[in-house]
Amino acid sequence: MLNRLGIRSRVLLLALLPAGMMALVLGGYFTWLQQSELQTQLLQRGKMIAEQLAPLVAPVLARHEPAQLERIAAQALEQTDVRAVAFLAPDRSSLAHAGPSMLNQAPAGGGTQMLQRTGNDATRYLLPVFGHHRDLAGELIPGESDRLLGWVEIEVSHDGTLLRGYRSLFTSLLLIFFCLAATALLALRMSRTINGPIGQIKYAVNQLKDGNLEQRLPAMGSYELDELASGINRMAETLHNAHEELQHSIDQATEDVRQNLETIEIQNIELDMARKEALEASRIKSEFLANMSHEIRTPLNGILGFTHLLQKSELTPRQLDYLGTIEKSADSLLGIINEILDFSKIEAGKLVLDSIPFNLRDLIQDTLTILAPAAHAKQLELVSLVYRDTPLSLVGDPLRLKQILTNLVSNAIKFTREGTIVARAMLEEEHEDSVQLRICVQDTGIGLSSQDVRALFQAFSQADNSLSRQPGGTGLGLVISKRLIEQMGGEIGVDSVPGEGSQFWISLSLPKARDDAEDLPLQPLQGRRVAIVDGHALSCQALEHQLEDCGLAVTTFASIDQLLTGVEAAGLGGQPFELAVLGVNLHDLSPERLGLHIQHLEHFACQALVLCPTTEQALYHPYLPNAHGQLHAKPPCTRKLRRALVDLVQPRRSSSGEVRIPTGQRLPKVLCVDDNPANLLLVQTLLEDLGAEVLAVDTGLAAIKAVQDDAFDLVLMDVQMPGMDGRECTEQIRRWETGQSGAALPIVALTAHAMANEKRALLHSGMDDYLTKPISERQLAQVVLKWTGLQLGKPRTERSSERAEGSQLLKVLDPEEGLRLAAGKPDLAADMLAMLLASLEADREAIRAARLAEDRSATIERVHRLNGATRYCGVPQLRAACQRSETLLKQDDPDAQQALDELEQAIDRLSSEARLSA
Repeated sequence: MLNRLGIRSRVLLLALLPAGMMALVLGGYFTWLQQSELQTQLLQRGKMIAEQLAPLVAPVLARHEPAQLERIAAQALEQTDVRAVAFLAPDRSSLAHAGPSMLNQAPAGGGTQMLQRTGNDATRYLLPVFGHHRDLAGELIPGESDRLLGWVEIEVSHDGTLLRGYRSLFTSLLLIFFCLAATALLALRMSRTINGPIGQIKYAVNQLKDGNLEQRLPAMGSYELDELASGINRMAETLHNAHEELQHSIDQATEDVRQNLETIEIQNIELDMARKEALEASRIKSEFLANMSHEIRTPLNGILGFTHLLQKSELTPRQLDYLGTIEKSADSLLGIINEILDFSKIEAGKLVLDSIPFNLRDLIQDTLTILAPAAHAKQLELVSLVYRDTPLSLVGDPLRLKQILTNLVSNAIKFTREGTIVARAMLEEEHEDSVQLRICVQDTGIGLSSQDVRALFQAFSQADNSLSRQPGGTGLGLVISKRLIEQMGGEIGVDSVPGEGSQFWISLSLPKARDDAEDLPLQPLQGRRVAIVDGHALSCQALEHQLEDCGLAVTTFASIDQLLTGVEAAGLGGQPFELAVLGVNLHDLSPERLGLHIQHLEHFACQALVLCPTTEQALYHPYLPNAHGQLHAKPPCTRKLRRALVDLVQPRRSSSGEVRIPTGQRLPKVLCVDDNPANLLLVQTLLEDLGAEVLAVDTGLAAIKAVQDDAFDLVLMDVQMPGMDGRECTEQIRRWETGQSGAALPIVALTAHAMANEKRALLHSGMDDYLTKPISERQLAQVVLKWTGLQLGKPRTERSSERAEGSQLLKVLDPEEGLRLAAGKPDLAADMLAMLLASLEADREAIRAARLAEDRSATIERVHRLNGATRYCGVPQLRAACQRSETLLKQDDPDAQQALDELEQAIDRLSSEARLSA
């Protein structure tokens, strides 16, 4: 602010500010001092008046003469500043009063001293009057000098003192004002002698600024100002010379700039042309990727589809192995294509994220279920931990989130040789409508160095690029994951220690969705006791939490032997365990011992559910009484685990997990259109195997004619076809439908394209949905059910015959299997078979009797006993028949009676085979 002041203002400020401050300080000090003295005098005067009144009223108080006291009080009011006077009795009751009411409260206290209370407007005094005050009046009575005669109370007003103080203050301010005014006049006069020359200098400088470089200053009459004027004159001379040189340089620079602008204009034209070429190249690249996607996915569709069909036929083990290799190679190629296309879509900014409700726990568990075989093949343990305070029902893009998790878990499996891979989901922050999640995938693999971490999220880069590296891939997975997470508004990172493992984490904010009713504990399981055991501590902890979420009362045991002992003790104690969940593997428990343990548990009415690695399911399968219902893969999904446990305590009425065509429902009629013979044959074969009625055509014109000539429930339309493509064919069908009555025919596109705008273009052309190649049976069944309401599936008679044929393929008597089940002891194997054959006829009669009596419980019991006996002998056909019969009986399936007939036939075949062998 001081920088804005001129010289005149500064001179005035230097003259007035010190003088004004000194005058204000001194005036304020003396005014305050005088006011203090007046206040002190007032208080002393009030005290003195009270002390003078005490001997005057002492005799009157002693004689109790109120009239005399009133006169004394009235006379005391004539004293200066006295506002009110009162005389009080010893008990402080009023005897006489003159003047207005007292402003201040009466002073508190007693004794022989004067009491005083000062307020804003007045001071109140209270003085005790004793007998010795009469001595001053000449009336001293012996022995009464210390007797309290009464009180003198006066109140002194401050108004007079304040008035005198204000007068003094006004006088001081007036003197200060006149002194400052005189100082200002003197300062103004002195500033004129400075401002005049400075004004001339200012005018000359303005002239120089305006370009009048010939302006010069005269002498100023002062040494300092003359030196300044001389310097300005020299500066003006220098500026004049520099201006002439500058003008010459400007002319030269202007010519150079003109030439440069012409060059830049030419470069801009070239850059614009290059930009257009780049945009065109990008468009061509996108079209190329779309076309290549179609060209590669179309043969892949045939390869994968016919591989699946061929795997269902009768093949030798070596042929099945070759087909498995072909399928894995095709899946790997499809995965690479998908990664490249995803990367291309992200780079082009054409990736659109969905926003739909999903269940977080199901998403994580489904991801681990898909990748479990790869982990179990390396003997790795997969664990999912979703913390209980984490909301499960969220809104987002589950497909892309699952893609990210799949990539992270796949990498963890790829770079981990032994140990555990854990997927955790936890809550970081919760709001009313959204949550901040943190999802981690932790492994015990090789770890990453700081240099590897820096290059980890770069395209086409891997942690190990040497020729000896074990894992493969495009190096795009983590890049795509990072871009997807960033597009979702989240973060992805990694914490790793070389040689100890890595932890990839995702931090993401997602909106909440309405809670899923299926996550609530089911009534059939609520409060039931379950015993669990798992050799892996973290898996056991996760399993315990999952079962508690199902509403079960969980007890954990350290080993299977302890669990068996605990179940037995609980059964004898009247608090039995109704369920047992066993996490096992071949390293800790053989299939034979597991079968014995299951029998032991069932003896105490405890239903067992076995969890094992996917690679070991086939080995445990023959040793469980109901392997389809009792054997599940690790890591368990909570929903599947809940359904399996409910089925154990309350068996459902269904024979298998396959989809059936309901009785009385007609078969769906489907029109398939594709110019590729292999793809057309594949879709036709898949649909016919599922029970649909199919018409296959290879051109758009044939499709239009077929729709006009016959009624179909659904059309599966290839998009790219010669002549008339799928879009044009669909548009013509829609135009034909406008003149027809009835509902529009559902048309579903079969496309190998995967670009973001493909779906919008297909729907805009009139199609209702689309399937991306390669296509599976499940996808076909789902799309048919979605658009027609008709279920696909094989007829029941065909399935029953297939089961019968499957049972017929098993050996009636397998000595090698019997020897293996008897731990390699021939004598034991012979004894076990002899015991089974000895009781076989009795078991047959018992089952017949139970069937004739229509006693379902007794039939189940007799079949179960026979089923248990077959577990330790080499009789595969009879064991399979027993298992199927028991399963269907427990589920109250209509096919149970047919299964019992097959069981009798198996008993007959075994008896005949045993007689021939003997």
